[in-house]
Amino acid sequence: WETGSQAKAGVGRWITFYNHQRPHAAHGGQPPAVIYFTSIETDQQVQAVA
Repeated sequence: WETGSQAKAGVGRWITFYNHQRPHAAHGGQPPAVIYFTSIETDQQVQAVA
């Protein structure tokens, strides 16, 4: 990258890809965001029932 703003944008795109699209073996081939947001929804459902 030639500028700081280009670096910031590039790193931001990589982080978004890494967390939302890239499959991870440790998560059964799913991206971390899927695991994270599914666990939050599950926790909220459990709290609503309790």
